[in-house]
Amino acid sequence: MDFEFSPEQLNFAAEVERFLDEHDDPEVFDPTRENMAQIVDTPKRRAFMAELGRQGWLGITWPKEYGGQDGDGVLEFLLNESLARRGGPQIGKGVGIVGKTIIRHGSEKLKAEFLPKILRNEVEFAVGYSEPNSGSDLASLQLKATRDGDGWLLNGQKTWTTSAHFAEWYWLGARTDPDAPKHHGITLFLVPLDHPGITVKPIWTIGDERTNEVYLDDVWVSDDYVVGEINHGFQYISEALDLERFTLFTFSQIQQRLDLLIECVANGQRDGEPMKDDPVTRQRIAQLVTQAEVARVLGLKFVYHSSKGGAAPTSEASEYKLFATEYSKRLANASMDLAGPGGQLRVRTPGAPMEGRAESTYRYTVIDTVGGGSSEIQKNIIAVRKLGLPRNF
Repeated sequence: MDFEFSPEQLNFAAEVERFLDEHDDPEVFDPTRENMAQIVDTPKRRAFMAELGRQGWLGITWPKEYGGQDGDGVLEFLLNESLARRGGPQIGKGVGIVGKTIIRHGSEKLKAEFLPKILRNEVEFAVGYSEPNSGSDLASLQLKATRDGDGWLLNGQKTWTTSAHFAEWYWLGARTDPDAPKHHGITLFLVPLDHPGITVKPIWTIGDERTNEVYLDDVWVSDDYVVGEINHGFQYISEALDLERFTLFTFSQIQQRLDLLIECVANGQRDGEPMKDDPVTRQRIAQLVTQAEVARVLGLKFVYHSSKGGAAPTSEASEYKLFATEYSKRLANASMDLAGPGGQLRVRTPGAPMEGRAESTYRYTVIDTVGGGSSEIQKNIIAVRKLGLPRNF
């Protein structure tokens, strides 16, 4: 495969950068929020994403019949990386997880109701997969959906639903057939989050960001808001998770933090001697730079295979997600070590090494290894689907 971008792709990337320069706003772009900067959680961020929609950039890879451009997936990749580099909101959930699943499996009603709103960024979604006793093993989820007339009654609890306190719609999996094998009998629903039977309670993360517990008590959902076929939800969730594992963990933020560390080492001193002359420090930086290139190429490999059409490539998504997020932790650890005591200073503390990013990324990167399926789950997926090992190993 070719790891270089074409002239057309580079021209698009330059166009995106000009657009971002014109719309630069510290209330929209904040790289210190790390991976959580992608969330569209304020009015200004929503307005900015609506402007992206007017540019035609929210549906680059969607079919033209649904308002998209039938464009190259590389362009979507370049757009997301540019947004992430500046700490801006990204096109993940609505365009990718929700929109692409509705295009492939949703009814005509769902397509007509939601796809135009997604392209105009008029709707925000929260994703409800994890439960207190069902984290990375999504097939074990237990939120109950019971048939009730021409709809379903939902009862149970979800957790780690990051956007539930500001989104309008809940994209969630529920068990519709408790007697079926655990990978079958799960159905996807779209539920309005202002339903009176829904209660949202905050959970604050180690990265100072809010996620949520969500309780559903006799929440009635019409059959019109079932996504795809009954009892096929796990297959749809797995398909969407492959997109999430890639699009939600962009590389440009990692590269940015690596550049800050290299600059700190190049200009810093330890015990009166230049840090860059210390052989152990040089070796550690060399390893980090080499591993960063591995992460970058794994990401491009996913983009390459995705551009061939069909569902997102599962093992490539897991390879990238596993390596990039674990590498991000190693980079955060190295930043704390090499910055010394000053590395514990918070973001925007005057005089803090690396602008205080070391301390914040040390906390944020822990979250990244869990979201979209933990590192252990990614290893299992690679073992089974890439290496052909048996499931019960």
